[in-house]
Amino acid sequence: MKHYLVTASEMQNIDKATIEKFGIPGIVLMENAGRCAVDFFMSHFSEIPHKRIGIISGSGNNGGDGFVMARYFLSTGADVIVYLMAKNENLSGDARFNYDRLLSMNASIIEMPDEISFSSKSHLLNTRNIFVDALLGTGLRSDVRGRYQKMIVFLNESQHPVFSVDIPSGLHADTGRICGTTIKADATITFGHQKLGLAMPTGIAHCGQLAIADIGIPNHITESIAPKQYLLTPKTIDLSFYHRSLSAHKGTTGHMLVIGGSPGKTGACSMAAHAAMRTGCGLVTLGIAKTLNPILETQLIEVMTLPLIDDAPGVLGESAFDQILHASKGKRCVAIGPGMGTSLKTEALVHKLIQEITIPIVIDADALNVLEGHTTCLQKAKARHILTPHPGEFARLTGRSVKDIQSERILSARDFAKAHNVIVVLKGEKTIIAHPDGRIAINPTGNPGMASGGMGDVLTGMIAGMIAQNMPPEAAVETAVFIHGMASDMLRCKMGNIGFLASDVINILPQAIDNCVSMAARVCQNCTFINKVV
Repeated sequence: MKHYLVTASEMQNIDKATIEKFGIPGIVLMENAGRCAVDFFMSHFSEIPHKRIGIISGSGNNGGDGFVMARYFLSTGADVIVYLMAKNENLSGDARFNYDRLLSMNASIIEMPDEISFSSKSHLLNTRNIFVDALLGTGLRSDVRGRYQKMIVFLNESQHPVFSVDIPSGLHADTGRICGTTIKADATITFGHQKLGLAMPTGIAHCGQLAIADIGIPNHITESIAPKQYLLTPKTIDLSFYHRSLSAHKGTTGHMLVIGGSPGKTGACSMAAHAAMRTGCGLVTLGIAKTLNPILETQLIEVMTLPLIDDAPGVLGESAFDQILHASKGKRCVAIGPGMGTSLKTEALVHKLIQEITIPIVIDADALNVLEGHTTCLQKAKARHILTPHPGEFARLTGRSVKDIQSERILSARDFAKAHNVIVVLKGEKTIIAHPDGRIAINPTGNPGMASGGMGDVLTGMIAGMIAQNMPPEAAVETAVFIHGMASDMLRCKMGNIGFLASDVINILPQAIDNCVSMAARVCQNCTFINKVV
């Protein structure tokens, strides 16, 4: 099963179906959640018997999980106080049931249901030296205010470890947005499935060590809800291209076409071509303006070059259209854009190629830039194309600001992919892949050392090279993005945080692919700790 990333509403539907269709009572799910949380808590924090535990509970199911945890801690003889941020008479359902069970154990419970009581009793928090955050759950939508905000600030400033239940309080479950203020947890256990916000950069920064607890939700229930988001892992990417027939030869392992380059930018298309070959593509042809062809002839050994008619020295325009269209015949994918330039002549050529070429095109760099204000041509395409923008390029494509794009990365990419029937690879920290059917894949690999020229050109070549090897475009994109980041993570371990180059990534790609294959063979599907997948 995929590593699903669920929204709050998807998780609610999964819980509901588990209770109503599979017959597991909600009280059992809450019991399982609390027990798993205590097990994780005990494994994560040493010397628990010597700690004074403070459990901060709200009035909802998140608080109910905290009540279950309190019972288990008390049964070990631990020193526990529950701080209830609501009136106990307002508790209901499963939370009410577990509160009453806790009372029967003569537990210490301090109620802080309003600002006055919080102000008068908050000093009692100082008796604790470790905290459980069971305050606010996945239903939070507005900014945290009042005593809740003060409690979160206190916990963050306490200098004591904080363990969050399901999600750090104050974090938006769907977007990872900080709702005014949020807990900076040392560890978080989330139930059933990882919440989407916990896979976002802000969520990762605030959850600490993250674990997923299996609380008894059947796989078929999750599959029936079909969450739209998932995390890429070695188990879920397509590595079938790695296993070749003994009779394989260059004619059976794919042939792709790269179109790019302009004066001063021939390196970009060269790297895209090399990256395609390093992913196993049997043949690569690089189309380049004829006045620049001598430069590429000396740079490239394994890659074939195709001198194209240029409309000006080094500038491709519509004069090259027929040549490129003819060259695309017999190929399985085309990559357009690396180092191509943005002249009006080039713009007209790119628009025409997007609409007329009948195989998938990976559109990157300058080919994206010349689409600004002309994205309707994507809707006239004869094949499923792939766009690989960084946030600045995507802002230009959508007519929005980079700030707006970054604040709504998933929504922005999903909406564009649906509207234009394309696959969008929105690059950056935790690269997002949006499919036109609404599915979202999030990539956990990669690091800040990739912030150097040419990295995007490498990814473009990898995607096109995998499609050329008969991989479906959707699978090729996900696999290439994951391995691209994996290769960079390997270089960080080998060379340090900065200073490795796009060419270094190209050269380590075969090893990165081999590592992914090995990891897929040994990684357990029931792996608990997931904030470091690779």
